[in-house]
Amino acid sequence: MTIQNPSHILIVDDDLNHLKTLQTIVRSWGYKVSTADDGVKAVESVKEKPFALILMDVRMAQMSGIEALKQIKQYNPAIPILIMTAYSSVDSAVEALKSGAYDYLTKPLDFEVLKISLARALEHSGLKAENATLKSKMSADYELENIIGRSRPMKELVDMMAMVAPSEATVLITGESGTGKELIAKSIHHNSQRKDRPMVVVNCAALTETLLESELFGHEKGAFTGADKRREGRFKQADKGTIFLDEIGETSAAMQAKLLRVIQEREIQRVGGEETLSVDVRILAATNRNLEDEVKEGKFREDLFYRLNVVTLRIPPLRERQDDTPLLAQHFLEKYAKKNHKQVKGFSPLAMDMLLKYAWPGNVRELENVIERAVILLPDEHITEKELPVTITSSYAEKSEWVAPPPPVAANRPLDEVEKEAILATLEDSGGNKSETARRLGINRKTLHKKLKDYGID
Repeated sequence: MTIQNPSHILIVDDDLNHLKTLQTIVRSWGYKVSTADDGVKAVESVKEKPFALILMDVRMAQMSGIEALKQIKQYNPAIPILIMTAYSSVDSAVEALKSGAYDYLTKPLDFEVLKISLARALEHSGLKAENATLKSKMSADYELENIIGRSRPMKELVDMMAMVAPSEATVLITGESGTGKELIAKSIHHNSQRKDRPMVVVNCAALTETLLESELFGHEKGAFTGADKRREGRFKQADKGTIFLDEIGETSAAMQAKLLRVIQEREIQRVGGEETLSVDVRILAATNRNLEDEVKEGKFREDLFYRLNVVTLRIPPLRERQDDTPLLAQHFLEKYAKKNHKQVKGFSPLAMDMLLKYAWPGNVRELENVIERAVILLPDEHITEKELPVTITSSYAEKSEWVAPPPPVAANRPLDEVEKEAILATLEDSGGNKSETARRLGINRKTLHKKLKDYGID
C-alpha cells in the first residue's frame, strides 16, 4: 500500500524489539514513523512535531501510557491515540478510553486489526478536521465584519447588531422579503454569548396551526393521529441557545397567545401533555409585515408585539442601498463562478449600470438569482446585458435612451444581407472593437476587415 502525503505516526513502547517490529510493519504500509521508548519522550516529541496519530503501550517504566495519554491530550486534544496493552483488562481499557484514547488493542497484536484501526482513526480525525474547517468557514459568514454592505444604512444596521448581539434582548427583525432576515438572525446568534449552543429556525408561515404548535412545543404519544411517540419541540431543542421565529406575523391569534406565555414564563407544554417544562432560550423573530399596523387592525396581539419589539432591527431594501449592489453582485458572481467551474472576470459597464438602476422588488435574493442565472448562461468572461433577464433590460430601456437590439430575422432574406447585418450588429455590440467582433463571429480579423471593406466600412 502506497499512501499519498503519508500520515506521520508516533509509536511508543519500552519493549525495544516490539517497537522495532511495529516500526518496520507500519512503515511498510506507507506511513511515516517516529518512535519513543517511554511516555516522557512521547510527550516531548508531541510538543516538538505534529503527529497524525500515536500508537502507545500502557505499561512503561518511566511514565505509563495512561499518564502520557493525559498529558498529550492536555497539549493537543485533537490527536487520536491508540493504546496497546498486554492485559485484556476491562479496567485499563475503560481508563484509557475515559482519558481520551480513540481505541485500545490487545497484545499480541493482530496486525490486520492494527492496520484497519490505524486507517479508521486517521479517517476519523481527518473528517473532524474537515468539519472544523467547514464550521469555521460557515462561522466566518456570520461575522459582523463579513456582512456585505458599505452603504450608510447597512453600516448603521451592523453597528446596532454589534450592540445587541452580546445581550439577551429579544429582537424583532423587519424587512421586505429577500432582504436577508435569516442571515441577520444567524449573525446575531453567532456573535452572542449563546453561540456554542443550538440555533433553531422555524418558518411560522410554512406550517398549519396544529403542526406549528407541535413543531414548537413538541407532543406526547397519542396526542393526535400519527403521534406514535413523544417528540421534543423546537423550543426544547433550542434550550440554552436561540430560537428564530421567521414570519411570525403569519401566526394565528391562538398561537400568538401561546407564544406570549412562553416569552413571559419561559415555560412550555407539549401538545397532549400536562407537564410544564422550563426552557432557557433567546428569541429572535422576523416579519415582512408592518406589525404596528397589524396591531391597530386587530390582526396581531399588542402585548405580544411589545414583548417581541424590545429591539427592532430594520433591514433596508436593496433599492435604499444601491451603493451595495456592485459588492453583492461581485460576491454572488464569485460564488457561482466557483460552483459552476467557470472563469468569470466581472461585468460589462452596461450590465452593471442596469443592475444599479433596477429597483429590485425581490431584494438581495432576486439579485442572487439573477447573477446565478447569468453565470450559467455566460459564454464569455464578462456578464453583459445579454445574460440579464428581460425584466431588468426592459426597466432600463424605460428609464434611458438605450434600446435593446432586435433579434435578427433571417428567414426569406438574401444570405449576404443577413451576414452583413450580423457583422454590423456584432461590431456595434462590441463597441467597435474589431478583434472582439471577429472573435465573437468565429472568423479571423483579416476576413472581418475584408467584409467591412466590401460594405464600405474601414
